[in-house]
Amino acid sequence: MNLLDANDGTADYPASWYAATAAPPAPYPRLEGTARADVAVVGGGYTGLSAALHAARAGLSVTLVEARRIGWGASGRNGGQVGTGQRLGQERLERLVGAADARRLWDLAEEAKALVRGLIAAHDIAADWRDGVAHAAWTAAGARRLAAEARHLADRYGYGAIETPEPDAFAALVRSPAYRGGTIDRGAGHIHPLRFALGLARAAEAAGARLHEASRATRIHPGRRPAVETAAGRIEAGQVILAGNGYLGALCPAVAARVMPINNFIVATEPLGERLAEVLAAPVAVADDRFVLNYFRPTPDGRLLFGGGETYGWRFPADIAGLVRRPLERVFPQLGGVRLTHAWGGTLAITMSRLPHLARPAPGVLSAGGYSGHGVALATLAGRLLAEAAAGQAGRFDLMARLPVPAFPGGAALRHPLLVLAMSWYALRDRLGV
Repeated sequence: MNLLDANDGTADYPASWYAATAAPPAPYPRLEGTARADVAVVGGGYTGLSAALHAARAGLSVTLVEARRIGWGASGRNGGQVGTGQRLGQERLERLVGAADARRLWDLAEEAKALVRGLIAAHDIAADWRDGVAHAAWTAAGARRLAAEARHLADRYGYGAIETPEPDAFAALVRSPAYRGGTIDRGAGHIHPLRFALGLARAAEAAGARLHEASRATRIHPGRRPAVETAAGRIEAGQVILAGNGYLGALCPAVAARVMPINNFIVATEPLGERLAEVLAAPVAVADDRFVLNYFRPTPDGRLLFGGGETYGWRFPADIAGLVRRPLERVFPQLGGVRLTHAWGGTLAITMSRLPHLARPAPGVLSAGGYSGHGVALATLAGRLLAEAAAGQAGRFDLMARLPVPAFPGGAALRHPLLVLAMSWYALRDRLGV
């Protein structure tokens, strides 16, 4: 079974709070027959849509194919947090790639946040941007690490948007007995992710890109004049951009060896009314410092969206709500027994180094993915970098492509079992408070 078919059946979108509040448009047509384009894009999430938009703006002809619906994958299901920096902290990046490249990567990450905000404003996308992402620590030592990171960003990068309140003040904002302090990043934010994806699609189409849904890529032909095959059509192109992230699988084994799909889950509570103030005193998003982290944020209609729990096989669990209720009630025991109106899963993609994987996996083919939970901003930026590279300006793409992203051990047959063992170990450390 293909991962695209493993969950959600034939539904246009999963039964998420996002889908219930996004009003998706009528489907784009299926690709039929042979199309010709300067750029063929495979994947209708943030990466592919941003690539299509920016390539079309640059005067290139673009045809995009999506196997299901626009934003059907992780781009329409995620926690909606638009975070600062890369997935790894800056001090680790400095040790990994050197101070000069770490600075360039920081600047790109700041550009990524600005790009999301700018696209929302420029194209009048009703994505409900709200400022503020708090990072919560389960231990006093964790709170000290977060404070040290904030000082480092202020001292080395001039980033003064992170507040480090006293533990009591943090507890007054994020009202959980589980946390021992944290920071508040006023330069980050959170959005409605599916509306953002749908808005990018409208913008790309208006710029001249041709979008096709229900058009699953079945084969890539690399070379001087690469091509993409689907069940009913073919795109002959000057460049192919692979933007399928964790769904690429056998379509491109070279990428799949470094980009691993995993599943994460979110629930939406009933509207909480005045009870919302018992959880959050301000409309910020929150992510904690567990290895298998918890993340949550309020919605404009007064719900709490709470994400937690991961699985590493292809199938989602039968009781997603029950899986996520456990960490929800551990973080917020005051919400014990709260009614959950929506529960859904999503498949994102991670890399061994937790850094994004940008590459040229074959002649005439560009690829980006593996954002490791930091994809709202980074995937949108990656699309811009892919478009630049397709237009012959590859300097910024090449900077990201230099990031160390090793293949997962064990090859295609063993990488999932080995990942399960590793993730289970870290989840045990979380439970033990190690």
